Amino acid sequence: MKIKFLISLLIVCVLSLGANASSFKTNAKTKRMPAGTKLQFKMLNTVSTLSDYEGNAFSAVLVGDQTAETSVILPTGSIVRGTVREIIPSKRLSRGAVLYLDFDHIVTPTGRQMPLSMALHNRADLTYDGGLNVSKGYGDALKQNWAKSVDITKTATSWGVDTGNDAFPGAVIVTAPVGAIGGFLGGFGYLMGDSVADLFKKGPEVTISKGTILDVILAQPIDVPVN
Repeated sequence: MKIKFLISLLIVCVLSLGANASSFKTNAKTKRMPAGTKLQFKMLNTVSTLSDYEGNAFSAVLVGDQTAETSVILPTGSIVRGTVREIIPSKRLSRGAVLYLDFDHIVTPTGRQMPLSMALHNRADLTYDGGLNVSKGYGDALKQNWAKSVDITKTATSWGVDTGNDAFPGAVIVTAPVGAIGGFLGGFGYLMGDSVADLFKKGPEVTISKGTILDVILAQPIDVPVN
């Protein structure tokens, strides 16, 4: 009799625990962050195509509270972890390296790790497929060289005008053309020299320094557990 009583009592306890667990799961509350939600993260370490490898981990911290229905569901300081998905090395003809990042998960206030599907946005160096690339090749290098040569010409011309105005009346008639011609020759020499060099040198690396603020956007919604 005692054995049957103990067995019955054990069965009742097991069923009671199962019911409580089921009730807990049913009562668990979540808040949804919809796709398209924009967030900002501050990098906690530097990531670079020069020193990192595919699979290397990085961390970032949420900047600004994330709210839903007036409730804070992800407070400032929530940690985001990610990995370097791919690195395309820099190549000759000034073709720059390309860096791809994956944001893997965020640690919620309850300590739970929530998987993420996010993409970078609002950056001038974004590629069409979500990578980061400072220079797309020789064409970009030529544009930069042209802009620099124009600056050289403008600076030299301004020097000629200012020098003539400060010297004596009428001196600007001589100094302005001299400055302009000197600037043109200097700018043209820079354009030609660097344009030839850019044919043979590799493009720039991509570096995201520690403390950099990244703008990201949710590609898929996530449900965040709340108290």
